[in-house]
Amino acid sequence: MIGVLGFVGLWTLGRWRGWGARWLVLAAIWWGFLMVVHLPSQMEHPFARVVGGDFQGWAVFGLLGVGVLGYREVLRAVHRRKAPGPVAVPPSGTFREAELDRYARHIILREIGGPGQKRLKAARVLVVGAGGLGSPVLLYLAAAGVGVIGVIDDDVVEGSNLQRQVIHTDGRIGMPKVFSAEVAMRALNPFIEVRPYHRRLTEEIAVDLVKEYDLVLDGTDDFDTRYLVNRACVAAGVPLISGAITQWEGQVSLFDPAKGGPCYACVFPVKPAPGLVPTCAEAGVAAPLPGVIGAVMAMEAVKWITGAGEGLAGRLMIHDALHMETRVIGVKQRADCEVCGGRHDTVSTSDKT
Repeated sequence: MIGVLGFVGLWTLGRWRGWGARWLVLAAIWWGFLMVVHLPSQMEHPFARVVGGDFQGWAVFGLLGVGVLGYREVLRAVHRRKAPGPVAVPPSGTFREAELDRYARHIILREIGGPGQKRLKAARVLVVGAGGLGSPVLLYLAAAGVGVIGVIDDDVVEGSNLQRQVIHTDGRIGMPKVFSAEVAMRALNPFIEVRPYHRRLTEEIAVDLVKEYDLVLDGTDDFDTRYLVNRACVAAGVPLISGAITQWEGQVSLFDPAKGGPCYACVFPVKPAPGLVPTCAEAGVAAPLPGVIGAVMAMEAVKWITGAGEGLAGRLMIHDALHMETRVIGVKQRADCEVCGGRHDTVSTSDKT
């Protein structure tokens, strides 16, 4: 009876796993060995003495073998079921496992969470300038998981940039800044799309380019470009986060006249006379200052995209790194603004620390 059970068990296991006729033959040999050699325990058989043992021992040994084989196959089936298949591109708005791990510290923040991280993934942000302010802005937007990041700049990396423009490296001196920035951003986060534009922002392309994005961050160091970016953003109805630095001081604000706030020209209606406000190349700049102001700009972008906290819309933050003082003043639209045609005619100067 034990031999029959062993034969049936091995044959059934072979059929389940598709092992073919060889396992049926093996089962038949084992069963025949038991029947011919060890079944007649009361009979003396020369071959039985050679192989040793008795019928019960060999039968139990065979059944244990069937059990071990069956257990091994069950484990293999479980492992195959748990094994990951080919990596598929997730539908828009969903995350790969690696992305969930990457953005975990955002997702556990109550103010951002999963919905906020999805908004970051769906966002399109244009950064004007890949220099001192653009460097931390681009790195932090990439790290935060902004889905599409455009960067426009016509300059190339120079050795004098590396004191503060941390997105570039010595090995990329001579490379266009937008492509150098692209290398660093893709190395930091392969799950984002980078759109480099190696050209100068001009009146002919500004509005059409800005319309492709949800938000613009301007970190340029010349006033002509700042006013151009502001006009393009007002015309396209796209919010603008603008930053500026010189020596030890910097400032940041979010300009969104479509939501009742001022535009850049409301706060700075008149461009400074040539030479009145020197550039970083002329006046110098402390190396970490662009990192401080650029990080604030990136933080404002993340808050605006996710809806977290209170942003700098209608407020101007001024930071003095030399004396480590920061103040925030309220700003409003100007009724006579030639760019946005603001509804209000005053500029508030209420201070906040």
